[in-house]
Amino acid sequence: MKNKLTYKLLLAFCLVANSSVKAQNLLDKLDKEYAKITLYEIATFKTTKIGLSHSIETRKKGAIQISLYNRYWDIPNFQSNRFLADEVNTRYGLEYSFSDNFTFGFGYSNFDKISDGYAKYRILKQSKGLKSNYLSITLLQGVSQRKTRNANANLYGVNTSSNSYAFTSQILIARKFSPELSLQIMPSFIHRASSPTNNDPNNHFAIGFGGRQKISNHTSIVSEYYYVANPIKSISTFNAFMLGINWEVSDLMLQFHLTNARNFAEDTFITQTTNNFNFKDPNLHFGFNATFIIHTKKKKLK
Repeated sequence: MKNKLTYKLLLAFCLVANSSVKAQNLLDKLDKEYAKITLYEIATFKTTKIGLSHSIETRKKGAIQISLYNRYWDIPNFQSNRFLADEVNTRYGLEYSFSDNFTFGFGYSNFDKISDGYAKYRILKQSKGLKSNYLSITLLQGVSQRKTRNANANLYGVNTSSNSYAFTSQILIARKFSPELSLQIMPSFIHRASSPTNNDPNNHFAIGFGGRQKISNHTSIVSEYYYVANPIKSISTFNAFMLGINWEVSDLMLQFHLTNARNFAEDTFITQTTNNFNFKDPNLHFGFNATFIIHTKKKKLK
């Protein structure tokens, strides 16, 4: 009986060892196969905007993106009969992808009367395998034009078409560390026409930090912060900050966030945020973004 039991144990051990060897051989074969192809990381961020800023993402060729961005805030001691908020800034936007890596978009904000446009080109994609890239990099060039003067019109001096333009250049650098966590940094250079009546610089250098933490299949927490190296001197400004939740519903992305920035164009919210991030009116703004995607081209099944 003891010999039979010993033989059975030896047989079981041999079978387990043989299975382990076969499994290891299969893993080795898969590793060799993956080494021959390039696997690109997808969905570092679920949409082209983290919240305030652009993400490294570009849409597929032929995709049209329709966006409606809103910011709501209250005015201290203001007798208002408006629902929810005293003031609202709304941006209407349209975006088109000429290729998988190149996107162009434009929009208009009704509160501050700013028209803006931008072009995004993705030059590097995070990947592994035959071609390994640690990061994803996208270049962004934006331009904005203010049609009328507002409370901060002194920033532009005499309001003419020649000095109401501003240009923003950004390098968006991101990495998806896991299926849940993505981080992005945004070195930024902003040029705008300075006023001859003050000593404000017409060139600004800033760096932004953004992140996304996935908490469910369709929901994630996002946050952003910008540091400006040489801020405007003629008025008091604060660094822009945002904390929010993104909710993905098929081709519709809904974004809810709290921020101290009320503008949408990069040059305005990075350098001209005049409120700190706290619960004192009118510092805290509630943001609601809605983005819808229309796919005009469909890939044929092979």
